Amino acid sequence: MAKRNVKQEKVNKKIASERIDELFLQADNIFKEDSSLSDRYVEIARKICMKLNLSMPRVYKRRYCSTCYKFLVPGVNCRIRLTQKKVVYHCNNCKNYMRIPYWKKKEKIVKK
Repeated sequence: MAKRNVKQEKVNKKIASERIDELFLQADNIFKEDSSLSDRYVEIARKICMKLNLSMPRVYKRRYCSTCYKFLVPGVNCRIRLTQKKVVYHCNNCKNYMRIPYWKKKEKIVKK
């Protein structure tokens, strides 16, 4: 078996995360001119994550549909609603719902 190069893996993951940031930024900028190109950027970002066994950052997970993998822009091709402790994203392309729970942070009570 070959040895794992831990330093190189960290460098690769850092480069990959920077690339994913750049791809989503470009997808956001180009969406008005060519939505299929922004969908392609999402596809490339997903492939980078899969190749390096990274999890997609939470901010970006909510920017594309988990079923059809289209780039989502609120008000254009998706609808966002707040219902009963959930944020509901509705994709207009595949009619899929993504439900994401949210909770209020509890404050700790300090006894004196």
